[in-house]
Amino acid sequence: MRSRSVVRSLFAKPVTESPPRPPSASTEKRFPGSLQLRHVDAGSCNGCELEITSAFAPTYDAAQFGVRLVASPRHADGLLVTGVVTRNMSGPLRKTLEAVPNPRVVVACGDCAINGGIYSQGYGVESTLADVVQPDVVIPGCPPHPSAIVESLRGITER
Repeated sequence: MRSRSVVRSLFAKPVTESPPRPPSASTEKRFPGSLQLRHVDAGSCNGCELEITSAFAPTYDAAQFGVRLVASPRHADGLLVTGVVTRNMSGPLRKTLEAVPNPRVVVACGDCAINGGIYSQGYGVESTLADVVQPDVVIPGCPPHPSAIVESLRGITER
């Protein structure tokens, strides 16, 4: 009889651990501590990608605030989308979005992702990001400065 209670105590959670809080409306899209993002180029000129690279380089170092870029949408907390949504990237963008587990955050980086920018009337353009999914965070600029990218991502991680 005593051995059963010993085995149960080995697998019980410690008393000091508090039960998880249900997400409230204000913290549902917050990822305190760390944020894993999958970058999707939906049809950009690569100006935003250069600035994103700078944002994660040692000068601005977004990683010190808990933000990382990951290779798989299944390992991501959200998407970092650049460029207008072209006809060829509409399907892959939707599939990538479906692969990211909930709760997720969608970040629109650059004017093209927000409103189409200078490519809004292009023949290969299908829509803006807002027509596919409403972004939670927008980073304006053509291209946005690396410090603006880092500050916007810090708002999500609360660091």
